[in-house]
Parts: sequence; C-alpha cells; structure tokens
Amino acid sequence: MSQHYVERIIGLLATDEALRRKFTENPSATLKKLIEDGMELNWCEQRSLACLDTKELERFAQVIDARLQKIETERGGM
Repeated sequence: MSQHYVERIIGLLATDEALRRKFTENPSATLKKLIEDGMELNWCEQRSLACLDTKELERFAQVIDARLQKIETERGGM
C-alpha cells in the first residue's frame, strides 16, 4: 500500500532539511529519486506530492521540535 510511503515522504520533508531544500528546488526530481530508492507511489500520489506548497511545508517544519529535525550540516558550494 502506497499510503504508507506518502506518509513517510511527508514526514521526511517535514524533518529533513536537506531533502526539503532539494524538494523545494525540484519536487519532481526529488520524488523520482525517492521512488528509485524504494518508495512506492502511484502517479496520482506523485502528482499530489509534487504540488505541495513548499512555503507551507517549511512553515510546518519550523514548528516541529528541533530535536526531531535532521539538520543539514553541509551545503554544496559553500
């Protein structure tokens, strides 16, 4: 059942800063990579996730306790 993967991806986007940044830059490519790594999504779920409002996603991430966040320690090019 792919609902499990939808919930997992939303959780990752809310708690993983690096993944959230990649998703903000290119939602479709990020989802494609997650699918290649084993996440199972049908086309409707892919489309719906790709349309998530990244500003709202970031706002949601900001209210999650920092102890639950995976902080990005290195960014490419810096």
